Amino acid sequence: MSNKLISRFLLFFATLLLSFNAFSFESGVSGTISTSELPVEARETLRLIRQGGPFPYEKDGSVFGNYERVLPQQKRGYYREFTVKTPRARNRGARRLVTGGAPRSTAEIYYTADHYRSFRRVIEHERSR
Repeated sequence: MSNKLISRFLLFFATLLLSFNAFSFESGVSGTISTSELPVEARETLRLIRQGGPFPYEKDGSVFGNYERVLPQQKRGYYREFTVKTPRARNRGARRLVTGGAPRSTAEIYYTADHYRSFRRVIEHERSR
């Protein structure tokens, strides 16, 4: 009887894991985007990051925890988040730039348009077409 119970438990657990995976959102860094392809508001935010502010939102420059582990793993404090203004939004909206490294560094930049669900790595040079 215990083997049958164990088998049922394993089957239940495997089904649970598979169903969770089936309904989970895809996330992660999916490709790149050049600075010229960023929305105008993101380019303005990038300019503010490079000059050290002032930033329009209180949370700009705060530590991005990467709790969902969407970006490459780094020590806490490595990533900082900055709001990209969304036209006609009454709040901060969903768009962000996340930088990695020193607080004013733009050596590693990620853009999200869907509030951290997915990211694209920002490349500084123009894409060849």
